[in-house]
Amino acid sequence: MANSQQMANAIRALAMDAVQQANSGHPGAPMGMADMAVALWGRHLKHNPTNPNWADRDRFVLSNGHASMLLYSVLHLSGYDLPIEELKNFRKLHSKTAGHPEHGITPGVETTTGPLGQGITNAVGFALAEKLLAKEFNRTGHDIVDHHTYVFLGDGCLMEGISQEAISLAGAWKLNKLIALYDDNGISIDGQVAPWFIDNTPERLRACGWNVIDAVDGHDADAIDKAIAKAKKNSDKPTMIVCKTSIGKGSPNRANTSKAHGEPLGAEEITLTRAALGWSAAPFEIPADVYGDWDAKTSGKTAEAAWQERFDAYAAAHPALAAEFERRMAGDLPRHFAQTAVDVVIDAHTKGETVASRKASQLALEAFTAQLPELLGGSADLTGSNLTNTKSTPALRFDAKGDVVQTEVTVGDKTELVGGRHINYGVREFGMAAVMNGIALHGGFIPYGGTFLTFSDYSRNAIRMASLMKQRVIHVFTHDSIGLGEDGPTHQSIEQAASLRLIPNLDVWRPADTTETAVAWSVALSNRNKPTAMLLSRQNLPYLAKKDLGDISRGAYVLSEPADIGFKKKAQAVIIATGSEVHLAVAAQKLLAEKKIAVRVVSMPSTTTFDREEAKYKKQVLPAGLPRVAVEMGVTDGWWKYGCAAVVGIDTFGESAPAGVLFKHFGFTAENIAETVQAALQRAR
Repeated sequence: MANSQQMANAIRALAMDAVQQANSGHPGAPMGMADMAVALWGRHLKHNPTNPNWADRDRFVLSNGHASMLLYSVLHLSGYDLPIEELKNFRKLHSKTAGHPEHGITPGVETTTGPLGQGITNAVGFALAEKLLAKEFNRTGHDIVDHHTYVFLGDGCLMEGISQEAISLAGAWKLNKLIALYDDNGISIDGQVAPWFIDNTPERLRACGWNVIDAVDGHDADAIDKAIAKAKKNSDKPTMIVCKTSIGKGSPNRANTSKAHGEPLGAEEITLTRAALGWSAAPFEIPADVYGDWDAKTSGKTAEAAWQERFDAYAAAHPALAAEFERRMAGDLPRHFAQTAVDVVIDAHTKGETVASRKASQLALEAFTAQLPELLGGSADLTGSNLTNTKSTPALRFDAKGDVVQTEVTVGDKTELVGGRHINYGVREFGMAAVMNGIALHGGFIPYGGTFLTFSDYSRNAIRMASLMKQRVIHVFTHDSIGLGEDGPTHQSIEQAASLRLIPNLDVWRPADTTETAVAWSVALSNRNKPTAMLLSRQNLPYLAKKDLGDISRGAYVLSEPADIGFKKKAQAVIIATGSEVHLAVAAQKLLAEKKIAVRVVSMPSTTTFDREEAKYKKQVLPAGLPRVAVEMGVTDGWWKYGCAAVVGIDTFGESAPAGVLFKHFGFTAENIAETVQAALQRAR
């Protein structure tokens, strides 16, 4: 019989020793939640330390990332590839035990946590992905997708507004396989939370459609075990288990105080704590019997082998579905994707339609969603403006029992029942963006979601997290300029494009027409290790004639030379434009030609992509010695790096007026661009 108390004490010892050695960190939360970990990881969690990426494993999220030593401890103790030396290197450079858990760095860490609220919201994404995949792939007698998502969270997570968005969505979606364990200790780094956190959390959760198991002794592993078992039987609601705990459990002088939260206990207090816990082992030493109680390698291999046997039977009965499941979970695009992408781009080029790029995006999505069942769309309200829905992506809905409603969809000559593939998130950009991260991390789907660009501020943290975690998540940001005139500066995206381009590992695209938009989508879907932001226009954009489509994917290309408009003269200047401003640059080129001034027009739909190109190509597109003028309806700062002589942009907030009036007011006319080029040439003489 496992010694549950010593199993918990092993976590407490490792946490306080690692934090002490690092002289940095949070020992109190791991010490307080240790018994919760024993109950979940020791008795319920379905996982295999020898294969952390097993498809049907339970997902565990530590939402309160300051408790990272709890996760590192259980990963080490249960048998993951995380040796004790890594725990000794807690918070050190290039260790696998960073200050907060990081996905892709530490085996067994499902998501990067740190920003409070992101964890629980990611967990909602995990649980939704599980539910949708189960509906899509499971067949009678063959439940190959059948796992839970567990999340530990604390007061701080539940204070975050994003958490409420996630909680509400989880209730609406009836995510019964989502089980949250709330570390209810009443303490933050600032002390007792009672003066500022007065919510009746259980009632709030119940009001959002959750099952709540309240007032469980968080230091009684048996009681927590029973609560988890009860939660797993719930068929139509997510569950919150409220675990009453003492932060810094075991510390004689610091337990139940903020002094246990964000600083080492100190050598003297650690000595006292060891004595109080009855833990005699030296720092970073774990008795063999405790290791034995924690070891999950054998049980994990057994669990995966049982699943593999079920999957083999499934593959024998449904070989095509089995192959598709494996492809989807691996994150591979279908073999025909490359041809689909070519067809979409050529079709856009052939038709040459004049539409807003948000509509061009929908046109591309019509083709891609029909061919890629893993595409899971959505919108933070305003679907009719963001245009993220397609014929192949019916709205996600659930019946009274919590089952995914299926809708008849016709794709080509096939008619089939499809579960919802377009999510109405409601006015919840924070939640949508972070839920999409969880969906991507789970595997099986490529999520995309839309809102107005000006509201990307709400999505920003999750975008940054997707970039950090290298996840293929696509953000569709519409109304990307001052063109939403009448709504005024609150709705006019002046600084968002520039600030998004500052996020490492994020591709940002502002396509100028249907073809560029199709290329942007094909590149975004191909980039499996980075997210993409699509910045799309509200106003119609004329199709721009092109000689060659091959260089669009490089982020910038020569759209028009003087010769292309019948002007037999070498270029004297270069106009760089992006998105809805490119057609203005082309018009300015013609005006300048009338004045015997030859200009090259470069369309730059993705600065982030172009910046990664080799120097040779950059010089071909932007030759040395020619004055450059950039044009974008946004702040000018980012354009000076291209050696521009001038930038036609906006370094103030916008105004409220009809779009056409605003374009003239701020100088976004062919005439002003032409005059700016002329002035730059004069200065260069």
